[in-house]
Amino acid sequence: MSETTNTTTDTTTNTATKSTQPASTTRKHTALPKAQILIEALPWLTRHHGKTVVIKFGGNAMIDEELKSAFAQDVVFLRHAGLKPVVVHGGGPQISAALDRAGLVSEFKAGLRVTTPEAMDVVRMVLAGQVQRELVGLLNQHGPLAVGITGEDAHTLSAVRHQPVIDGEPVDIGRVGEITAIDTGAIQALLDDGRIPVVSSIARSQDDDHVYNVNADTAAAALAAALGAETLMVLTDVEGLYEDWPHSDEVISRLTASELEKLLPELSSGMVPKMEGCLHAVRNGVTTARVIDGRVQHSILLEIFTDEGIGTMVVPDETTGES
Repeated sequence: MSETTNTTTDTTTNTATKSTQPASTTRKHTALPKAQILIEALPWLTRHHGKTVVIKFGGNAMIDEELKSAFAQDVVFLRHAGLKPVVVHGGGPQISAALDRAGLVSEFKAGLRVTTPEAMDVVRMVLAGQVQRELVGLLNQHGPLAVGITGEDAHTLSAVRHQPVIDGEPVDIGRVGEITAIDTGAIQALLDDGRIPVVSSIARSQDDDHVYNVNADTAAAALAAALGAETLMVLTDVEGLYEDWPHSDEVISRLTASELEKLLPELSSGMVPKMEGCLHAVRNGVTTARVIDGRVQHSILLEIFTDEGIGTMVVPDETTGES
C-alpha cells in the first residue's frame, strides 16, 4: 500500500512539473521579443533624450481615425521617453471641405493654396477652431500635456505676402504668407513646462496687420531651425522621396542637402514645399530632416527608435548622417 502511494505521489509530482515547464517556457519566449524591441530602442532613446523634435502633421493621417489615434500615441510616447515634441499642423482636407460648404473654390498654384480674404477666414476658423482642437484633445486623452497656439499668438510667426514665381513671373496667390520672423518664447516656455505645443500654421504681418495662411511644411521647418531642433519630421501620403518618379517607386533612404538641392527642380509641385522645408532645416542647424509615410501606423516611432527606419532622411553636407 505504501509503495503504491509513493509511486502515485511521485507520478503526480512529475506530471505537474512537466505540465508547468512548457507554459513557463512559452511565457518567456512570448515576452522576449518585447525585450529585444526595447533594447533596440535604447541607443536611440539615449541619443534623442532631451532633444526637440518638430513634427509636421498632415495628409491622410489627419482624416483617418486610427492614424490620428496612433499619431497621438506616438507623440505622447516621445514626450514620456524624454524628448520634447512640437507639433505643427495644416489642414488641407478639412479646409477644402469647409471651402466647398461655403461655396468657395479650392485652387492651387506652385503647390500652395490660393487664399482669398474670404478663404482666409475659413482657413483660420478650420485650423485654429477645428483641427487644432481635435488634435489637442487626442493628445490630452493621455494626460494634461498638449497646449494649442497659433502662429499669431505671442508673435510666434510673422509673415509677409508670398508671391511664387511661375514660368519666370511672380503670381498673386492671395493671403499666403512667407515667414519673416519667429519668436520661440511661447513655445519654449511650454516645452520647459513639460507641455506639447500644437501650432497652427497661420501668421500675422507686422506690416499690414493681415493674417496669412502659411504652408505647414514651411512653418514646421522654420520652427525647427529657430528652436535648434534635433529632428524635423514631415508626415506625407507617400513612402518618401522617390528616386525616379513616376518611372520607379524606389525610395531614396538618405541624401545630403546638396543632393536634394539638385533634385528640387524635378520634383512634383506637392513635394516641393516639403523638400524645401527639409533643405532649409538641415542648412540652419537641424541635425536631420525626415519625410515619412503618415499612412503607416506608428511611423514616427518606427523612424526614430528602430535600426531600419522608414522614409527619406536629409542630412547636412558636412555630416555622414545616421539612419
